[in-house]
Amino acid sequence: MGILDNARVAVRLPAQDLERARRFYADKLGLEPVDERPGGLLYRCGGADFALFRSAGASPGTFTQMALEVDDLRAAMDELERRGVVFEEVDLPGLKTVDGVAEIQGNYPSKGATGELGAWFRDSEGNMLGLGQPVGR
Repeated sequence: MGILDNARVAVRLPAQDLERARRFYADKLGLEPVDERPGGLLYRCGGADFALFRSAGASPGTFTQMALEVDDLRAAMDELERRGVVFEEVDLPGLKTVDGVAEIQGNYPSKGATGELGAWFRDSEGNMLGLGQPVGR
């Protein structure tokens, strides 16, 4: 057994403007912080924590920094789009979205799925966030 086997994963996302980020997460994603401290907001989603922290630096937004797994990707996208979230169109070798959704072949065997649907959007701070739905269970 490794020293980190029982560690909890804690995602940290940078925010140049913490109040702007708070409004985005509340208005667009429907999430409110469960706790806060000077320079940081703590959120809980699906039993896992993530935090936004005030940072002078900015994320390049060129990769997925946090993903949320949902049961119905299209329903989640529709709700988020109604709230003003704009989904990215991606056209890379091996990964292309159609109407904002990519069909991803393969998945981790422990997830019991043969593939995944994915979609991506940026928060107010430029962080790239993803939505995923396992398929083929």
